[in-house]
Amino acid sequence: QKAPAGPAFPDAPGQGTWTATIGPDREYFMAMMQRSGPEATGLNLPAYSPEQQRTLTGDQVTIGRRRHSTGDTPDIDLAVPPEDPGVSHQHAMLVQQPDGSWAVVDQNSTNGTTVNMSEEPIQPFVPVPLRDGDRVHVGAWTTITVRRS
Repeated sequence: QKAPAGPAFPDAPGQGTWTATIGPDREYFMAMMQRSGPEATGLNLPAYSPEQQRTLTGDQVTIGRRRHSTGDTPDIDLAVPPEDPGVSHQHAMLVQQPDGSWAVVDQNSTNGTTVNMSEEPIQPFVPVPLRDGDRVHVGAWTTITVRRS
């Protein structure tokens, strides 16, 4: 069988392939350090950390750190060296919306989740729609940039 020629609504906001690029973000790290208390003084931005890239598929993509005691591993595992100490085990989740776009949902994480360098963390368990190029910030230095292609 031949595949259909293309989506019925080529201009629908969520159509296309969404990817996430995950890596340390100096600008975000510096902003976090200015807002953080004394517990953050020992943190240093990793000198080298390869960016991860993944295609967003399925209904949801979990963000967090592997829990060694149970073996639970999130889809985006920020426990891989250099581990971001500010990320909760179940930190946030990217959730596909009915139109095919994506939203971020904080899972009541310890340090919160922000979008596009906002000072205010998003509300736990409330989906925040993402647009092409939006940046989701978790932990001490990790930024996840979502792109639609």
